[in-house]
Amino acid sequence: MDAKIETSKPREPEPRAAPVRPSQAEAEAAVRTLIAFAGDDPSREGLIETPARVAKAFREFYCGYEQNPTDTLDRVFDEAGGYDDMVLVRDIPFYSHCEHHMVPFIGKAHIAYFPDGGVVGLSKLARVVDIFARRLQMQERLTAEIAAAVDDGLRPRGVAVLLEAEHHCVSMRGAEKSGVSTVTTRFTGVFKTDAAERVRFLALANRR
Repeated sequence: MDAKIETSKPREPEPRAAPVRPSQAEAEAAVRTLIAFAGDDPSREGLIETPARVAKAFREFYCGYEQNPTDTLDRVFDEAGGYDDMVLVRDIPFYSHCEHHMVPFIGKAHIAYFPDGGVVGLSKLARVVDIFARRLQMQERLTAEIAAAVDDGLRPRGVAVLLEAEHHCVSMRGAEKSGVSTVTTRFTGVFKTDAAERVRFLALANRR
């Protein structure tokens, strides 16, 4: 009789606790430290108010952490006249920050979906882009998160997302090559299984 081989299931990763947000005073002290690290004097006149301004700007840059994309896509309009073809919103501007160097990457998003019984307000798709972009990001993850949110929120027959952006961590430091763009895509449903629909999406997204 063969010996029974026992296999253990991989352990599920434990959920990470939510980070503790520092106080306004702690954030401003950190900015003063960085100013000094850069080689300037945080107490000179032109920099005295900078820590408070930077802390305020951070709340704007990263407000996406406090917003839920599910709430944005919670209303679907069923009266679309039987429309069941592609809906494409293109050239959605976004501004995000690279999580590796905390410098901006700026670009445009193109989002398409095939309705399955209902459509969503077009501005809601742009709002989803903003929610995820206003966090520390990688463009690859940003693309995937946008597609997943639209897929989960609308339950369409397919979702297509294309992002193109210039990363200032490439243009301002390191390689210092300006004008270089990065393109990422994510396809689900019909767009993933039907090559003709992918081609049609890409052609419409890039039409000028």
